[in-house]
Amino acid sequence: MDTDSRPVVRPAAADDFPAVARLRWWWLRETGERVAGSGEDFVEHFTAWARRNSTSHRCLVLVRDDTVIGMGWLALVQRVPTPLVPERLSGDVQCVYVVPGERDAGLGGQLIDALLELARELGLERVTVHSSFRAISAYCRRGFGTSPRLLQTHLTS
Repeated sequence: MDTDSRPVVRPAAADDFPAVARLRWWWLRETGERVAGSGEDFVEHFTAWARRNSTSHRCLVLVRDDTVIGMGWLALVQRVPTPLVPERLSGDVQCVYVVPGERDAGLGGQLIDALLELARELGLERVTVHSSFRAISAYCRRGFGTSPRLLQTHLTS
């Protein structure tokens, strides 16, 4: 493989969002989820959402030869200030996905590493993730673990 074909992780540009939206669409199709509506309607909705939320949801893309082959998101959450720390942020890793033909080569790990580096650059206090079963070990290798104080509940409508 020549160096030009090595995948690169970089911040998503606005013109990457349609490709990122298609990855999100394919991901649900891949898992067997029944998806309502058309793919292009979703791409339009997702692209508008990503542009509106670009400050609170940072997207990184994995690109090989100008083709987006993976994505990962860091959702930023402002935390209540303290007298010692007036500006506080935490983050949540979301939607890390690599296309099936590119898996098992450490590329998902590269996305996770880049998201954690972004979190460090932004001064986040902590980063959480709700992982797929398959990816738990990748997150654990990067320092994620369980916490007896971080709890969740599932809300029903």
